[in-house]
Amino acid sequence: MFDELSARFDEAVKGLRGQAKISETNIDSALTQVRRALLEADVSLPVVKEFVMEMRDKALGAEVVRGVSPDQKFIQVVHEQLVEVMGGENDPLAQSEISPTVVLMAGLQGAGKTTATAKLGLYLKDQGRKTLMVAADVYRPAAIDQLRTLGSQIDVEVFSLGVDAKPEDIAAAGLLRAREEGFDTLIVDTAGRLQIDVGMMEEMVRIRKAVQPNEVLLVVDSMIGQEAADLTRTFHEKVGITGAVLTKLDGDSRGGAALSIRKISGKPIKFIGTGEKVEALQPFHPERMASRILGMGDVLTLVEKAQKEVELADAEEMQKKLQEATFDFSDFLKQMRLIKRMGSLGGLMKMIPGMNKIDDGMLKSGEEQLRKVEAMIDSMTPEERSHPELLAAEPSRRRRLANGSGHTSASVDKVLADFQKMRGFMKQMSSGAGMPGMPGMPGMPGMPGMPGTGGSQSQSARPQKRQKPVKKKKGFGDL
Repeated sequence: MFDELSARFDEAVKGLRGQAKISETNIDSALTQVRRALLEADVSLPVVKEFVMEMRDKALGAEVVRGVSPDQKFIQVVHEQLVEVMGGENDPLAQSEISPTVVLMAGLQGAGKTTATAKLGLYLKDQGRKTLMVAADVYRPAAIDQLRTLGSQIDVEVFSLGVDAKPEDIAAAGLLRAREEGFDTLIVDTAGRLQIDVGMMEEMVRIRKAVQPNEVLLVVDSMIGQEAADLTRTFHEKVGITGAVLTKLDGDSRGGAALSIRKISGKPIKFIGTGEKVEALQPFHPERMASRILGMGDVLTLVEKAQKEVELADAEEMQKKLQEATFDFSDFLKQMRLIKRMGSLGGLMKMIPGMNKIDDGMLKSGEEQLRKVEAMIDSMTPEERSHPELLAAEPSRRRRLANGSGHTSASVDKVLADFQKMRGFMKQMSSGAGMPGMPGMPGMPGMPGMPGTGGSQSQSARPQKRQKPVKKKKGFGDL
């Protein structure tokens, strides 16, 4: 997400590199690029005008301290302005003093509301909250079945009265059930509706009156761009909302919705959906999003993802194995699957500062290589996974492994060689022997310095050419 916007901001900054100071001449050129970037990202025109005007005033009035170049100062100003436009700080989900906290989900047809309901249910479950989801969409075929299926996947209970009851009655009955059985959070999934559908809007008002929600969250498809802000404002005027959930930010989203909603509608983005998986929901942090847009990464979100997936005891055990070079293919497979649970390889890499410019083709190639490695490991016996040296010592095992995984013997040989080098590298690092030429993950292409990429390799990793004997010219002593 935001790749095009990030590239445009980078172009704007380039024009200030090498300048002695920020002046009216060079700032106008940079702001033209910023304006173009925002418009192409489908940011609302009034927001663009105000954004550029305020940026110009702040940049020209900014004091460039010694040791900070004008382009660095400009980035700081852009970052601050982006954070301000998107709301300043995270606006957490409300929590009622008297249980249950009621969250009402609203949205247009096709925005991903039912899936967002389940994602929020899982998020709250992970926060230690006992949640009940209510299926009150009686119009869309299989909507109730969809929520029940998702509820069973995440182990969150779903309440329903079927398709014959009125949505407001279903919501009220769900609230009564939550109170009786000690649920601390109730999430009500409602039918998708159109802005112009007066009858459906009135029904939404009746549902709201029936459950008196603490939060009314509008689920918005980020692909609709600047329309998202106007939609949020319209829903607020007719129904009364407290915030938005922005979905499909992992798609071909230009980012306009994220930059427009708060400024135009006055309502914060509470959560963002970053993938199809039910785990792919994150609280919206304007500062972190601004850092991603400017290519600074998002280390805090990356750490939070890792903390969610990794147990402390597992981390300590893995550290010990790395130090002793006893890290085996079972451990490697476990780490690969942990990364998958955290999200796509590309999405994770772009959270690391400086890694946002890695070519998407390279990342896709890396993910494909990891799938090949996983197929090879799946074809190994438990003994081979635990003792990789068995594969290194016996060619027949490698041939069987190649046939079983559907890959060539050369590919298997390369994965084994890369794995052994990686173990050696980890052992050297943990022993304080310094950083040698850094090997890549087995099978991974593309990065300079990683095996199989065309980058630098250690001498032992290169195939050694047979040296031709040097012909010595005969001297007088040889005659």
